[in-house]
Order: sequence, then C-alpha cells, then structure tokens
Amino acid sequence: MATTPSNDETEPRRRFSRRSVLRMSALGASAGAVGLAGFGAGRVTAAGAELPDWTAGDIPPQHGRRVVVTGGNGYPRDGRSGLGYHQALGLARAGADVTIASRDRVRGEEAVRRISAAAPGAVVRFETLDLTSLASISEFAARMSAAGDRLDLLINNAGVMARTGREVSADGFERTFATNALGPFVLSARLRPLLQNGTDPRIIWMASLRGHGGTINFDDLQKEREYDYVRAYDDTKLANLLLAFECERRSKAAGWRITSIAAHPGVARTNIVLDGPGPDTTEGQRFRYIRPMWQDPAQGALPILFAATSPQATGGGYYGPKGFQSLRGLPGMTVVPENARDPRLGAELWAVLERLGTVTFG
Repeated sequence: MATTPSNDETEPRRRFSRRSVLRMSALGASAGAVGLAGFGAGRVTAAGAELPDWTAGDIPPQHGRRVVVTGGNGYPRDGRSGLGYHQALGLARAGADVTIASRDRVRGEEAVRRISAAAPGAVVRFETLDLTSLASISEFAARMSAAGDRLDLLINNAGVMARTGREVSADGFERTFATNALGPFVLSARLRPLLQNGTDPRIIWMASLRGHGGTINFDDLQKEREYDYVRAYDDTKLANLLLAFECERRSKAAGWRITSIAAHPGVARTNIVLDGPGPDTTEGQRFRYIRPMWQDPAQGALPILFAATSPQATGGGYYGPKGFQSLRGLPGMTVVPENARDPRLGAELWAVLERLGTVTFG
C-alpha cells in the first residue's frame, strides 16, 4: 500500500504550507469554515476567474427537489451561525424539500422551526444522523429510502475541527476523520442508489483552505502514532477534495449521472473553533482577535449553494469566495491544491474508506 513520504521528506514542505496558509489572513484554523479553493479534478483555474456575481437571489427554483443537508442545525446565536443552516434556509426558500440531518435533535428541530418561520410554506424536516456511527448512517439511509425512491441533492456539510486531545468514535475511529471524511463517504455510498434516481443529482463535498496543508498517510490515517489536532483537520479537508474528484471520475466512468463538486466558504463566523479546539488555543485567539477577517456565514454558504444549484457549476469543480485570497466574497472558481490533483491517491483513499466503512460505493 502506498504511503506519503517519510517525515524527513515531507516536513519542510508541510511547514511551509502551514505558514503560507496562516499568513493568508489567519486561515489557520479559522472559523472552521476555512477552505482553499480550486477548480476541476486536475484542472487549474485562476482564483475568482470567469464567474459573474452570484447571490442567494440567483438560486434557481428548487420545487420538487429532494435535498439532504448534513449538520444544518447551527441557527444564529451569539453573532455566529452554521453554514449548513444557511444552505438549508436558501434551498427551502427556493422551494426544495429539505431534510436537516444531524446528531442534536433539540437544535435540529429548532433550526427547522426557524427556517419554517423565515420561509412560510417551506418543506423542511429533521432526521437524526451521527456521522461518527456507521450504524446511524445505515439507519438514516434506510429511513430516506423508505420515505422516497429518489434524492436530488446531498450536501456533505457537517464537520468538526479536532479537539486538542485525540478522541475516538463508538466504532473506534479518530473523531475528526470519522466526522469529516469517513462518515460523509459512507453516507454518500449508502445514498447513491437514491441519487441515481434523482433529477440532476449532485453530491457537494465541503472542503477548506486547510486542505493545502494536508497529507494522506495511510500508515497512520487515524493519528494513533502521532496526534496533532491541526493536522487532523487539515488531512480530512484534503481527503474531501480527493473524494470529490474521485467521485466525479467514477460517476462518469460508471454512468451514475451524479455530479460531484467541492466547495468551500472562505472564512466565516461559525462555532467550529469554539466547539473544537476551544477559545484558549491558537485558533481560538485568531477567531477572537482577527474578527474583521470573518465574513457572515450566510455569505460563506454561497459557494456551496452555487455548487449545489447553479447550472454553471460543473462536475469536478471546486468553488469558493472570489475575493482576496479566496477568503471572502461571492462565489468564484479557485485553484486546486497540488496534493489534491493525484487520481492515484484519490483511488487509494477511496478503496481504504470502502474497507473501513464496510461499504461498496462503486
């Protein structure tokens, strides 16, 4: 099995990547909504190129479309909110049938109540889903299948930033890896039959600028030998890009008709840092003291909504803010990190996740 090079070979490049990302206005572990943008599986496009301004008002009508947004329960509080909440709200306003899927029923049902109040007549519901539990994912997929024979859009929005101490899921996987990479992969595999029955079906993978500093070390994928909470997050965000591009390649080869797209929100005022490493870490200090850098989460959600709904969004694409350094602004096309453009690495990661998740994606 292939692995990344030894630490002696990768360490200089990794340190440079991290410092570069941090210099790009504290992307570091920003609001957890950090993401480097790129476009196309193996294609490079200049940041912010070609796309006209696009806002929530440009979301095409979504009537009749059946949608799942994972982790969409982060309704506004204390000047922050989750990206998935605004994705669900935008889709509901456009007429979609939206399912918010997350672990916290109380918060999920409150998010549904608020969206219903903001978008009278919207069809929105909550379903329990714990991405760290393979059993929960299987049960969720079974409920979705029982409720209908198709799915038109899956937004793999849910994610966590690692805590300072290593944690494992009930299935024994490192928590960040389970939530950000393995869980979305297994969920997408379980829902693939429904998506293949959908109309213009799409899977959207949540990426991050932090993918620039990520590596995929198959010899220590679970960070059992050496745990670093920053690296744990970075590596899963690289994994999300690799999976998005590999999914598009496989969909085309196998005729699934599923469009796979990656997107990132720039930097936005979410709770992911405070709920993850916490306010007393380096990431927490950046979150507190560089507040002008963070854009409103509603705007941070726009690149994801663009990828999810726009006819201009293309399979294998990578979208994020087109403002300075892809940190903020309206949706644009941005540059794929070099380490995400390796189809052999994507295929190997795919096979490993199939084995770990006890699922056959295809």
